[in-house]
Amino acid sequence: MIAHLQRASHTAGLLEYLYGPGERGNHTNPRLIVGDSHGAPIEILAETDAPAYLARALDAPVEGLGARAPERPVWVCSVRSDPRQPDLTDSQWAWVARRVVAATGIAREGDPDACRWIAVRNQARRVHVVATLAREDGSLHNTYRDAFRLQTECHRIATEIGHAPPAPRPTPRAQETHVPAPYITISAEPSGSVSAKGASDDLSATLLKHAGFQQIEDWYGRRHRLATTTPQAERVAIASHAAEMLRAARYSVDLDPDLDTSRLTSPANPLGLYTAGAEVLRLTDQIRAAENGADLAQAVDHLLHPEHGVLERLREALETAGGQITDLDDEAYALADRFGFAAEFVSAAQSELVGAGRELHRVKDSRQDHTGAQTQSPTPPDARSAALATSPAAARAKASSALGTPSPEVDTAVGAPQVFSSRTR
Repeated sequence: MIAHLQRASHTAGLLEYLYGPGERGNHTNPRLIVGDSHGAPIEILAETDAPAYLARALDAPVEGLGARAPERPVWVCSVRSDPRQPDLTDSQWAWVARRVVAATGIAREGDPDACRWIAVRNQARRVHVVATLAREDGSLHNTYRDAFRLQTECHRIATEIGHAPPAPRPTPRAQETHVPAPYITISAEPSGSVSAKGASDDLSATLLKHAGFQQIEDWYGRRHRLATTTPQAERVAIASHAAEMLRAARYSVDLDPDLDTSRLTSPANPLGLYTAGAEVLRLTDQIRAAENGADLAQAVDHLLHPEHGVLERLREALETAGGQITDLDDEAYALADRFGFAAEFVSAAQSELVGAGRELHRVKDSRQDHTGAQTQSPTPPDARSAALATSPAAARAKASSALGTPSPEVDTAVGAPQVFSSRTR
């Protein structure tokens, strides 16, 4: 059982979507199965304006907050069950929804000031829990660690209803065997050719020939190489492709770094194939170079933007990866869950940083105050400043270097000082 937690800005728009046909037209028979709006009759389902009525009932405490209301006051939790298991009934899904809001603190049992919430079903094996974060006493629900509590409770529910996958049995140590992988080295030779040496079985030979290597059999044995006239770009492409196929076939491959496309870098692309990581790295440089709170807020906005920020794109990619795993292989449900959990952790980080962009504008640059204080009250010279002063010999050496003649008093055995970058990657 997997839960996905999000925040929304408008309750009415969200309910219109849940009660509508959906983006792919997969919403069928939308219906309210349970909820608590502190006395408001939420069971009015026969009316045509049910979503609008429900939105007004849920938003009432939020409107009472006035200017203290958060930008995204709507708490949305989608819970889906294992597609390999029978679907739950409406009453069972209502029980799941109550467990979810109780575990996260949205509406604990017996809490008179709990948040208002409802649970809507519009698809098989799925329920949507919608709540507003304003409590009846005028306070706000703290969303910190909601995602962690949610996943823990979902796992507990799945175990109780028999949907949790069985735990894998540990392999006894006596049954473990280690088969060494055949070893192949692909390297560039001084002549300009590229050779592949090591394992000489038929499978490795077939893969190397398929990649583009020429097979040579003489009294040295079976070998594979590329002609010296092969262009450099083609040599790198063939060697990298051969290494990829051999590793997929469980060979241990030692590939020359100069022939590995994944390691090729350039000033415009310092991380090679990892272009997304390079973009985040440039963003990190921009954050580090911020001179005031406004510059810092502008840079951090690329991380925190609710629709186009790095965190939102990362959350979406992890969630999509989990869904794709389930589509490709229903048996890999546990692996899909891990990606779903990771997406929820990113969502928790987004919730923790809501509103941080506005606060960054108030960050002061204390370096300017520090520089001004140093200018107004200079410190007298001390032993350290005297030690750092230029010596007469160094001054004569500098003058001689400018004239193009060496100074006899400068020790030529002393090398130039090494300059280390303040940043390591």
